[in-house]
Amino acid sequence: MRILLDTHILLWALEESNNLPDKARQLVLSADEVYASTVNIWEIIIKLSIGKLDIKVNVHDLIQVIKQSGFEILHVKPDHVIKLVDLEEHHRDPFDRMLIAQSNVEPLHLVTCDSIVAKYNGNIIRV
Repeated sequence: MRILLDTHILLWALEESNNLPDKARQLVLSADEVYASTVNIWEIIIKLSIGKLDIKVNVHDLIQVIKQSGFEILHVKPDHVIKLVDLEEHHRDPFDRMLIAQSNVEPLHLVTCDSIVAKYNGNIIRV
């Protein structure tokens, strides 16, 4: 299985947080490929800059920490952006919508705790 991590799942996995649900931990450990998106990195930086997030990982080392964790980086491609047109309007969060679009195009299973994100399609795994 190939999975893409929602931002909160990515942070909990990187920080080895107790907030990471056991199901998510098992998916990360058993997946053939685990992806973090540049969208995750963008969301983390934006939320840090406006004071909505506090993380243990040094932001300047974030990409290195992601790679050291064995996760691949998924870059935003034009096809991902175009796919946004096809998404239903369950969620207005631009970061989540782009992750959903990426998961549909690649295809990857998006791992999330977000019940609104889970409304989208079969590619979403809610933990």
